[in-house]
Amino acid sequence: MSILPVSKKEQVMFGLMMCTGMVLVMMTLNLWHTGMLSQMSVMQMLLQFVICFALAFLVESFIVGPVARKITFSIPFARVSKIKGVVTLSFLMVIGMVLVMSLYGIITAYLAGQLDGVSVFNAYLHTIARNFSLALPYQLIVLGPLVRYVFGKLFKRQAAVVSV
Repeated sequence: MSILPVSKKEQVMFGLMMCTGMVLVMMTLNLWHTGMLSQMSVMQMLLQFVICFALAFLVESFIVGPVARKITFSIPFARVSKIKGVVTLSFLMVIGMVLVMSLYGIITAYLAGQLDGVSVFNAYLHTIARNFSLALPYQLIVLGPLVRYVFGKLFKRQAAVVSV
C-alpha cells in the first residue's frame, strides 16, 4: 500500500520529497562523472544543490509534472491499473526531467569551460543517456517506493490509498 497526494499541499510536499532525492543522487553522479565532486568545496556543492533543486522543483511542478499527468491519464491502461498508472507517470516524469536537467547540466558545463573542443550536441545526448540509465531504475525501484512509503506515513489520514 502506498499513499499518493490528493491536495495541492500534499502535491507540493510529495514533489519536494521526490526532487530532494532525485537532485541529490543525480547531482552527485554528474559531479563525480565530470570530476568536479573532488574539486568543489562543501559550500559550492551546497549552492549547486540549491540551484539544481529550485530548477528541478519548478520544472517538475509547472512543466513536466502537468504534461506527464495529462498524458498518463489520457492512456486507457494507465487509468484502469493503478500500478501501470504509477509506472507510466514515473517513466514520463523521468523522461521530461532528464531532458530538461541534462540541458541545465550541459549549459553549466559550457559556461564553466568544461566542454572545450567537445560537441555540445553530442555532450547533451551522452548526458541524457547516462542520466536516464540511472534516473529510471532509481525512480522506479528505490526513490519512488521510498517517497510513497514515507509520504504515506506523514499523510495517513488526508490522502487517498492506492495499491502499488
